[in-house]
Amino acid sequence: MPAYHSALNESEDARQVGNMSILPIKTKIRGPAQVADSQQADIIDETLDLFRANSLFRNFEIKGPADRLLIVLILFVSDCLAKIGTARTVPSQIEASKMLNTLSVDNFPIPGDANFALNAHYAAPANRAGADYLRTYLTQVRQELAARLVERLYADGTGKPSKWWMAFQKRRFMNRSLGS
Repeated sequence: MPAYHSALNESEDARQVGNMSILPIKTKIRGPAQVADSQQADIIDETLDLFRANSLFRNFEIKGPADRLLIVLILFVSDCLAKIGTARTVPSQIEASKMLNTLSVDNFPIPGDANFALNAHYAAPANRAGADYLRTYLTQVRQELAARLVERLYADGTGKPSKWWMAFQKRRFMNRSLGS
């Protein structure tokens, strides 16, 4: 059974930096990303919907530039769950939100950096301006992803993260981690 791929691979109007798509997202966080239609699913919704199914796969065939962004976001969700799971005490929704927001804005490697985990599959940005744009875009997407992840983790109202999500905290998609 093959892994689930992004439905946004066919997006012709998506900008690319390196060989990764820069897709519009639904967000109120300031940044370079275009604002997507609130009625349509964006890459963050797709990441959260496909995370648990895709995290069971060890191999993932990249079928387009949106898949490259999907991989980075799935690995970030995995790091977020690991961060919440390694906390001394079970964090409340507010504490988890603060922890993940800090994680999302921390310095992280991008394709082309020496310590980026998946450099073999990604092209480096063509110039410094492209690299800066990619870093600010990924920071904005990571912040929005962290906020939506916390909403899903604490959706049941018990004040504890969902066990159905936290069961995936030790799972590694493609046996990789972004190392955040």
